[in-house]
This record gives sequence, C-alpha cells and structure tokens, in this order.
Amino acid sequence: MDKAKHIQAGFTLVELMIAMLLGLLLTGALLTMLSQARVSFQQDEFYARMLDESRYAMRELSRDVSMAGYIGDIMVPGVIALDASLAIDQDCERADGESFAFRLTDSVSGVDTSIMAVDNITAATATAAFGCLNASEIVPGTDIVAVKRLSGSVATALGAGDVALRNNGTIGALFVEPIDAPIPAPFEDRFYTPAIYFIRNYTSTAGDGNPALCRKVLVGGVEANMVTECIAEGIENLQAEYGIDTDGDGSVDRYLANPTELELEGAVAARLFLLARTPDQDRSYTNDKTYSLSNADDFTPADSFRRRVYTTTVNILNKRNRQITGI
Repeated sequence: MDKAKHIQAGFTLVELMIAMLLGLLLTGALLTMLSQARVSFQQDEFYARMLDESRYAMRELSRDVSMAGYIGDIMVPGVIALDASLAIDQDCERADGESFAFRLTDSVSGVDTSIMAVDNITAATATAAFGCLNASEIVPGTDIVAVKRLSGSVATALGAGDVALRNNGTIGALFVEPIDAPIPAPFEDRFYTPAIYFIRNYTSTAGDGNPALCRKVLVGGVEANMVTECIAEGIENLQAEYGIDTDGDGSVDRYLANPTELELEGAVAARLFLLARTPDQDRSYTNDKTYSLSNADDFTPADSFRRRVYTTTVNILNKRNRQITGI
C-alpha cells in the first residue's frame, strides 16, 4: 500500500509540459504588459514635455503681446526722444534702413510700431523686415510677431550699457546708460525690452532638425544689439491673427492674418496659434492628421511625431486704451 502511494507521487511528463507551457504563456503576457507599460510611460513623458514647452512658449508670447506699446506713464509714443547714446545701426533695421528696436513710431508715416508682423514668411521677407534674422534659420510659412514695450517694474538702478526709457510723465527719452541728454526730474526709468518672435529650424545645433520658438531680444552694452534666445523646443509653427478696432471704441471689429502697418496701429487683440510636436518619434504611430492654423497652408506630416495645436486670444491693453482715448 505504501509502495503504491509512493509510485503515484509527483508530476507526470504531460503535467510538466502543461505547467511549462502555462508558465511561458504567463511570462509572455507579463513581458507584453511591461512593454506596453513602457511605451505608454514614454508616450506620457513625451506629451508632458510637449505640454510644458508649449505652455511656457504661449505664456511668454502672450505676455509680450498683451503688453505691446507699454511705455510707462507716457501715452503718446511720438513725444519720446531717441537719445544720442543709442547705436542706431545696431538695432535690427529693415531693408529700407528703418530701425526696429529704437523706433517706437515709423520715422516717415508716424504710425505706432509697438507691434509688428510678417505673415507666412519666406527667407527674403523675414530678413527684409528684420535685418538681424538669419535667412538659413528661417522656417518658411510661419509668422513673425515683434513687440516693443517696457518692463512692468521701475528700475531701481541701471548699469552701464543697460537700455531703458526715462520719463517724467510729460516727455521721455530712450537711451543706453549713461544717458547723453538727461530729462528734468522727477522721473522714472524702466528697462526697454523689445522682442522678435520667430520659428527657428533647429534648437541647439544647426541641422539637428528640432524646431524651436525663438526670439531676438535687446542686450545692452557698448553697442546695444539684438541676440537670439530660444525659449521652447518642438514648436513647428507660429501663426497670429490681429483683432483690429476700426471705429475707435476699443472692441475688435475684424481679425486679420496679414494686416498692414497702418491696420496694426488699430490692433487691440491677437489670436495666437502654436503647433507643437513631441521631442521624439513614436515608431508605433503614424501621424496622418491634417493641421490647419489661421491662413497657413494645411499640413499633413505623415511621420511618427505626435502633435497638438495650442491657441489663445489676448487683449493688447495699451493699444486698446489709446484707441478708446483717441491718443
């Protein structure tokens, strides 16, 4: 009896084979789950990076656009003098020699140029409007948005080479410290912070293929000039539409994607569009969507980058106030 029981103990060969097969199936299922979890985690990480970059890009762009034309206590740009301390030939002039940074109004027409735009650019139109842009870095079909404004806070101290606007509520002077022709006290100084937003065809190294939202910013020194600062990678397109007030009541009467300089003088709002993509491709995915932003050509990528369109509308507060007051 005991011998019979001993003989029946343990697994048969068939049972062992079934157990091994079940083990392999469970192991395969576990490995598949882990692989899917890894892919899902990577996709979430890509989306999170894209979201962070896009939010920051839109925040910086929106803040500058909303403050376009802010020149402190002075309401009329035409009363601001250009101090002799400025190096006018170092300020990103356009093809006809008109300066960008240091001209708050057009020297010929007198039009307020605190916000400027170039729609669906080519290398030629971009560099003709802003001489400091590099034609080899331009992404054709994107927009340029340029803003001139002061910082929101009063400068408590200026260092040599700082670019600022000094005003006493009646007149003002744009200058590089030290100022050449001081204006009567009491006055306040605010840093002058113009910026030109554009899409560059690389982020870190020319040819890296990763587009970025960049801006030209004014840096003071012996000769103040515009330098490039990239603020968000993976931004493929920038488009803008401008809300124009045609009757002076401060409200938008129509939106224009390609306004003239005179029409932009009446801009009181802007719609901003950004097309962003993930930093890396997802080889398991094919992006066959079609993206439409403002008046840009429709874009169907047919690659493996995941993308999203971000948009917002901002009020251009200072230009709106001038429209209402008729200044």
